Formats: sequence, structure tokens, C-alpha cells
Amino acid sequence: MNHSQSIETLRQALRRLPGVGPKTAQRMAFHLLERDREGAQVIADALNETLRKVIRCKRCNTFSEKELCDICTSPRRDPEVLCIVETPADLESVEQAGVYKGMYFVLMGHLSPLDGIGPDDLALDRLSDLCNREHISEVILATNLTAEGEATAEYVHQLLSKNQIKLTRIARGVPMGGELEYLDHGTLSQAFSERRVI
Repeated sequence: MNHSQSIETLRQALRRLPGVGPKTAQRMAFHLLERDREGAQVIADALNETLRKVIRCKRCNTFSEKELCDICTSPRRDPEVLCIVETPADLESVEQAGVYKGMYFVLMGHLSPLDGIGPDDLALDRLSDLCNREHISEVILATNLTAEGEATAEYVHQLLSKNQIKLTRIARGVPMGGELEYLDHGTLSQAFSERRVI
């Protein structure tokens, strides 16, 4: 069946989303065009506005609409404890668990040589500068407990070990292969309370 170039462009755009293959992209495209054009416009408007407004926080590297995010400007946070996570979704999961009251740094990914992601593709220079510039007494490595997350944690450990900072890793309450974004609050709470020195 021949589709218009516009429909094909929409299908290819939807395939960029994680877990969306050709069939799912086709179903989404046809649903939006057949049954929910208003919803499609809402999605398009939200994407345009978000892309226009959202930047990265100058300190912690997460998404923000301001130069510094609300966490980085909060006087209620402990500025001497820094939790390193892979993604803004991981930061959000830790925040929702309500077990951590320090600051964050978001790497925006993890080391994955098979995918062509090396140290230069993460914000490791900014992390190193932050740890040199600010008085940080503890860094909590809260990367995912996957092979890539472990490799990333080891790399960050080597990078920061010269700084005389206490380095800890979240405890194994998080299952191997688990990702912070999908964990329940009890598991995250246990992982933070049982973190260990590395």
C-alpha cells in the first residue's frame, strides 16, 4: 500500500521512540490521523513548547526551564552530598521515593562501547569540574545495576578517587539488570540506606 510522504515521515518519526517498531508506529500514526487529530495537535504543540523552553541545568545537568533547576537552588538540600544518576528519569524516581535530600548530577547516559558511547559522550568533564569546584563530602554512585551502569560507576570511581571524596555505591536492594526508573519506593529506600563505601 502506498502512503503519502507525510504519513511515512510521521511513521519514521514515531519509530524514534523507545520500543516502537514499524507496526506500532503505523498504528499510532493511523490512530492520530483517523481518530484523534486534536490529540495529535496537542502532542505537537507540547513537543514544540518543550523543545523551545527546556534546557539543561548548569550545575546538575538535568532538564530545567531555568539556568539552575529547583533542586540545585533549594536551601533544603544537602550541598555536600552528590548523587550521580544516568538519566533525568532516574533522578525523578529517586525524588519520588523521598529517601534522598542531597544534590544530583545527571550523566545523560552510560558507557556503552557497543553502542559507540564513550566517556566523551557523557558529561564527565562537567562532573569533574563540579567536584573540584564545590565542597563535596560524599558522592553516591547510583547508576543502574546493569553491565553498562557498573562500567560507568567504575569509570566515575576512577575519575573521582583522587579528589579525597567518600565514594559510595547504592546497595544491592536494586536487582542486577534493574533500572532505577522502574523500581518501587521501598527498594530504592533500602538501596540508599544500605549504600556502601567503594
